[in-house]
Amino acid sequence: MPTAPDALHAERYRVVASRDSRFDGQFVTAVHSTGIYCRPSCPARTPRESGVTFYRTSAAAHLAGFRACKRCLPEATPGSPEWDLREDVAGRAMRLVLDGVVERDGVPGLAARVGYSERQLNRIMTAELGAGPKALSRAHRAQTARTLLTSSDLPIADVAFAAGFASVRQFNDTVREVFAVTPTELRARRVLRPVADGALHVHLPARAPFDVQGLLDWHAMHALPGMEHVGTDDTGRVTSYGRLLDLPGGAARFSASAAGPDAAGRGTGIDLLVRVTDLSDLPTLVARVRSFFDLDADPVAVDAVLGAVPALADAVARVPGIRLPGAVDPHETLFRTLIGQQVSVAAARTAQTRLVAALGTPVDAAIMPEGRLFPSAAVIAEHGRDVLRGPAARVDTIVRAAAALADGSLVVDGGQSLEDLRAGLLAVKGIGPWTADYVALRVRHHPDVFLHSDLAVRNGAQELGLPGTARELSLWSEQVAPWRSYLTMHCWRPIIDRAIATAGAAHMEPAAQAARTAAPAARKDER
Repeated sequence: MPTAPDALHAERYRVVASRDSRFDGQFVTAVHSTGIYCRPSCPARTPRESGVTFYRTSAAAHLAGFRACKRCLPEATPGSPEWDLREDVAGRAMRLVLDGVVERDGVPGLAARVGYSERQLNRIMTAELGAGPKALSRAHRAQTARTLLTSSDLPIADVAFAAGFASVRQFNDTVREVFAVTPTELRARRVLRPVADGALHVHLPARAPFDVQGLLDWHAMHALPGMEHVGTDDTGRVTSYGRLLDLPGGAARFSASAAGPDAAGRGTGIDLLVRVTDLSDLPTLVARVRSFFDLDADPVAVDAVLGAVPALADAVARVPGIRLPGAVDPHETLFRTLIGQQVSVAAARTAQTRLVAALGTPVDAAIMPEGRLFPSAAVIAEHGRDVLRGPAARVDTIVRAAAALADGSLVVDGGQSLEDLRAGLLAVKGIGPWTADYVALRVRHHPDVFLHSDLAVRNGAQELGLPGTARELSLWSEQVAPWRSYLTMHCWRPIIDRAIATAGAAHMEPAAQAARTAAPAARKDER
């Protein structure tokens, strides 16, 4: 009987032999005879099983002396869904690496965030992922550089600094070492569309199937004027969504629309138009947008589990590749969740818009004319009572949470484990299990959170023929673990679809208003 490592090697080799593209980004295949590593779907001749080594990360392949394949470009893939699933130290640290923590705070800052010494963290990550934080961060910079070189018109010197390199020389050396070509040679492969207003264009891939329309509709229904913007076609269908966000180097703005596959060489995913105050923030923005649109999900694996349940088969067939709406700002997501409890989406949006208008920080007109960022926790803690309306208990909870975030006694970010995130939130008076779970679904982007107590989820579940009570629904949902967050989205979907249908052929603002009035909100029982 084969050992576990032998069985895993054989399983991955079968994937490579079948050229299954859904595993692209989940591991790489290093070919001993050529010294290169490839994505699983590489069209080159399949090497012998004994002549390959599989690595979880490209950084591990780099450290072992392999270079990226010029034919399949293994760096040009969605990321691994493993980082959303993993609750261990390596998974938490990897999420922070992708967010740019090593570039901003160094390995000491990363170690402090996960609560380990630098030596311990390096040992854990090397054992689990085949590379330490520095090597993983370097591989992430190389991937960002490749993306910018092949999908943007940014000057090569600017690409170097936007990708997080300290110098052009370091950038040139890394690109040549990783890809065995020069930056100029990589740039020659780009395929660009015309870009308006000089904004930076970036293509971000996703695994098919990809329900991008569902995400565009979701985010559009919750958009706040002055901070978020929605584009529609002549029928009122949402075609793009964008927003402001606050990054370490200053304000930034992106606009996202559906992409590919098409004749221009773009694959399934989204196209971004980006403006940033500081180019070095671009990798962080890209990482947050990837989470915001759930681009690293494995939809085939999710749909296989959900679709195998007879009661869900029709829903999965109707909406293949459903995705989770993520968060670009964890603190903002918490505040918008608290403000939206016990009220309609339209009422929540009105209150949130008033808060941004009163306390939000204005941004440079070059980023967005008359735009404002969502107010910080410190500002809400100091001035929130002057602006917030509604029950005193809810206002007290919002201000209490803001003060805790501002002084550091409450931490809410994507690098936490699900248990730590929920425990921290539940320790704040006034925050209950529904809020903690909803924030975990959005901020932690955890794939296995089911909001069984949510009224809209229960109503949608009944429409799908699932149990109607919260307890029965919770027990029933266990059969689709570890993908219960996606079950939540399927339960919400009938209500969202009706809201979109209600909008009809009206243009964006009236349509969005009608949809928001009917759509599910973050507002349920905090018992």
